[in-house]
Amino acid sequence: MAKLTQAELIMEFFKKNPNRDIKHPEIVDWVTEQWKKRIGEVFRDPDRGIRKLAQQGQLIKVGKGIYRYDPDFIQKRELEDFTAAQKKEILKRDKYRCVICGKKGREDGVELQVDHIKPKDLGGKATIENGQTLCATHNFRKKNLGQTETGKKMFIRLYELAKSIGDTETQKFCADILEVFEKSGVNGHIEWKK
Repeated sequence: MAKLTQAELIMEFFKKNPNRDIKHPEIVDWVTEQWKKRIGEVFRDPDRGIRKLAQQGQLIKVGKGIYRYDPDFIQKRELEDFTAAQKKEILKRDKYRCVICGKKGREDGVELQVDHIKPKDLGGKATIENGQTLCATHNFRKKNLGQTETGKKMFIRLYELAKSIGDTETQKFCADILEVFEKSGVNGHIEWKK
């Protein structure tokens, strides 16, 4: 008998719970417990396995950390990657700098990456308009925090730094931007103090 794969175990859970919006913790708890019980090993990084299944179109990503299996709607779609020519054009357009921190590749000791602004697994296309240059650090943060969360945290850090050195002009600039986050109801879970 062939050994059960982690992806098969995750899909087993979803097939037992069709057409239900399920949050990560419930999935992770079940698959890690079952993997330990059946295989006798620790299930490493179940979150990655869940995301991969969503990217492949086997699960529907309903929201951040929430997935659904719908047996009548299994997407078979190709995730679009940038071509080498598109990457070159995006890097050139962004002046070979990270659009968040401005670092310039090898010159500043960072790896530059071409990133989908709207992620591939949310239907983001491989178009020049949907591409941006990020350093490896900011690309990692975007994937883990989300782009607006990353931006808000960056402005909070800049605001606090400006406040600590008495730079009122930069402090006001950051406060204006952070107030737009608040007025728009974006990332209210990330708090900042004036």
